[in-house]
Amino acid sequence: MSDDNKVVAEVRTKFGKGAARKLRASGKIPAVMFGRGTEPKHLALPAHQVSLIIRKSNALLELDIEGVESLALVKDVQKDPVLRIIEHLDLIVVIKGEKVVVDIPVHVEGESAPGTIHNLDATTLSIEAEATHIPERLFVSIEGLESGTHILAKDVELPQGSTLLSDPDVLVVAVTEPEGDEGDDEAADDTTEAAE
Repeated sequence: MSDDNKVVAEVRTKFGKGAARKLRASGKIPAVMFGRGTEPKHLALPAHQVSLIIRKSNALLELDIEGVESLALVKDVQKDPVLRIIEHLDLIVVIKGEKVVVDIPVHVEGESAPGTIHNLDATTLSIEAEATHIPERLFVSIEGLESGTHILAKDVELPQGSTLLSDPDVLVVAVTEPEGDEGDDEAADDTTEAAE
């Protein structure tokens, strides 16, 4: 767990749109933390620091709430559609060692065989991972793969201790030849025949 994810949170006592607007104007983000049978906690988090942390998907915050440490997973980020500023965060309480269900982005690495292209069919996969070891992304190598190669969810290497929850037979990446090549060959044959 990185020290960058340590955030000092303040408990909010004022609610409503006006209070939230004032909070954002002072450089803080309103948030609600809930889960594990606890009462929801209304918090104010430092906007700049938290904005940097949550650029990564499934960010985990190590909160200091009035001297009490809590781990929270960012579950929902509400942004202003025009200004793109964060308006509100929903956080879920997690415990070290506990497993959580998260959707992880898939990242393709490498180059497939010459004359082929790849299609990323599944942009995310759902996995169960330890709360403090959630991968930022899942890597799929297509280095040198030939046309007709299919990589399924069950073929994707997961971090140790993680379990795949997506359908294991879901297509993640397909390597194919670009469409139109065969048509070009046929067109060339037609031209040759016409010339004869």
